[in-house]
Amino acid sequence: MKKYFLTFVMVAVAGIFSAAAQGVTGRWKTIDDETGEAKSIVEIYEHNGKIYGKVVEILNPAKKNAKCSKCEGSDKDKPILGLVIIRGLEKDGNEYTDGDILDPNKGKTYSCTIKLEGKDKLNVRGYLGFSLLGRSQTWTRV
Repeated sequence: MKKYFLTFVMVAVAGIFSAAAQGVTGRWKTIDDETGEAKSIVEIYEHNGKIYGKVVEILNPAKKNAKCSKCEGSDKDKPILGLVIIRGLEKDGNEYTDGDILDPNKGKTYSCTIKLEGKDKLNVRGYLGFSLLGRSQTWTRV
């Protein structure tokens, strides 16, 4: 009986550490805050100590070949599939801040913060100027 209990405890502890180590990196299903519909899969990754996110799948078949026609600069007219939409976030306590997020549908870039809620929900906030003036979405881990 002790052997089974010890095995159970070891598996539970390993699961806790695995979830904590994974953090915000991984694949996330984006949910539109205006329509409530799932839009895409974004892969969040770390590069040189900062967090980035790239669109790796578009869920609406009619928009699979969409381009960022309203974007400015180097993202202008690039395919949304493969586009890096989260750039340069840095860890600040239990949040990631001081980066940007691009809304490819509007072609606008906003300041961004993300925060992990549990192991499978990510709060994503884009804003202009002050965090109070913005939009939030909750993404789910894939």
